[in-house]
Amino acid sequence: MTPVWRRELRRILYLLILAVGCGYYYFGKPLEALCLMMGIYISWQWLQLYRLHRWLDQGQTTVLPRTLGIWGSIFTENQRLQQSSIKHQQRLQAIINRIQDSTAALQDSVLMVDATGALEFWNQAAQNYLGLRSPVDIGQPITNLIRTPEFKAYFDKADYHEPLTIRSPINPRIYLQFNITLFGRKDRLILVHDVTRLKQLEEMRKDFVANVSHELRTPLTVISGYVETMQAASEMLPPRWGRMLQQMSEQSHRMENLLKDLLMLSRLETGENEQAQPVALQPLLEAIRRDAASLSSNKHTLSLSIDHDQKLMGFYNELRSAFSNLVFNAVKYTPEGGHVKLHWYSEGGKGYFSVTDNGIGIAHHHIPRLTERFYRADPSRSIATGGTGLGLAIVKHVLLHHDGELQISSEEGKGSTFTCVFPGSRLSDTSAPGQ
Repeated sequence: MTPVWRRELRRILYLLILAVGCGYYYFGKPLEALCLMMGIYISWQWLQLYRLHRWLDQGQTTVLPRTLGIWGSIFTENQRLQQSSIKHQQRLQAIINRIQDSTAALQDSVLMVDATGALEFWNQAAQNYLGLRSPVDIGQPITNLIRTPEFKAYFDKADYHEPLTIRSPINPRIYLQFNITLFGRKDRLILVHDVTRLKQLEEMRKDFVANVSHELRTPLTVISGYVETMQAASEMLPPRWGRMLQQMSEQSHRMENLLKDLLMLSRLETGENEQAQPVALQPLLEAIRRDAASLSSNKHTLSLSIDHDQKLMGFYNELRSAFSNLVFNAVKYTPEGGHVKLHWYSEGGKGYFSVTDNGIGIAHHHIPRLTERFYRADPSRSIATGGTGLGLAIVKHVLLHHDGELQISSEEGKGSTFTCVFPGSRLSDTSAPGQ
């Protein structure tokens, strides 16, 4: 018990003793005097409660009431706590003002949306990019203000691992990238920045690759034709020209393969494809195995196993290119006498095509970058085998076009396994009706 409370109890005790003593000595009625004293004490307590309530209700705009005893301590402690709360609120408000000032200075848009999708806050850049109006749009569903179907689907899906890039709803010439982060109780923080320049550069790159590839095909075909003609008449040329013509032929064929891969990548990126069709996997994989056997010239053991005879909804030429790249790479990088296994199977509602070899393998630090364009784990060996450095990049883009992914596992000196994973929504059994 604190000293204040001890003094208050002593004060009450003294008043009771005084009331009993005075009532008995002067009036001969100690009980009535005790009741009178208790009534006065209770009335005084109610008066202090009223003064405290009025002071709190006025928001501490008046002078702190003066009183005695325990109530003086209560008034003082309330004033101290409220002054501390005011200082804390001022600090929080200063932080909020600083955050709002900093977000207002950002060139990127910042928006806060509650769990129901209603707008709570945005900065000036959001008004410029998205056409938001303050305070009219506060509390409005963001999907009513950004009416692009792609954005509504992206927002409702709540899978924000990858950003969304769409045109600005108020300026179609501007491309905006949306990055959404969940926090709190499914509230959302949305960052939007202008990627128009990056989009233009990407389009320029795609157009450049496509145009250059097309433009180089004709002169390269002419050069290859003349080289082949000169090789056919090599007996009429000096002997030393034979090696020169052979090297020219090899390099022209390598350039043709490079252009073919670049054109394939260009088509994949621009989406220039026909409607997806069911692709029978067994004849496709058997044809690829035969092509790989021809490439191997019977120097390797190739096996194909198909656990489920299925069809894959997709694009035949793309799938053939992707699967062939994996199988041909396995043949090229597996020493003579090695084994290459092709395997199609279903598991967990998904389809898998794996290519396993017991070749030279790949160092672990190379694996994350294998699907980059022109990346080679061993440049000298890739050149010797005629590789362009684009094969796995093509595989990656084909799988993305088919909602799939590429999984790679490898160990140096023990071989590698490349696995294409497809969602079950793209699979169907060949025995199903109508297939």
